[in-house]
Amino acid sequence: MYDLSKLPNIGKTLAHKLVRVGITSQNDLKSIGSENSFIRLKTVDKNACINMLYALEGAIQGIRWHNLDPNRKAELKDFFDHIT
Repeated sequence: MYDLSKLPNIGKTLAHKLVRVGITSQNDLKSIGSENSFIRLKTVDKNACINMLYALEGAIQGIRWHNLDPNRKAELKDFFDHIT
């Protein structure tokens, strides 16, 4: 199994939560996408925050979440506001 914590923004705790919701590889994360992965994470972590969503997107793109494109960040913020 790929160690998810080797991806940017994914520490051991978040990697463990991802595995708990059935996301066990980098390919899983990419194919499921950040929004759907975040929805899954909310089932095991009711306190999942916007930064976690940004972290997932950054991991998919292979960059630190701080460097996400501002337009993509705005899309994610709208998504987060809609589901919380």
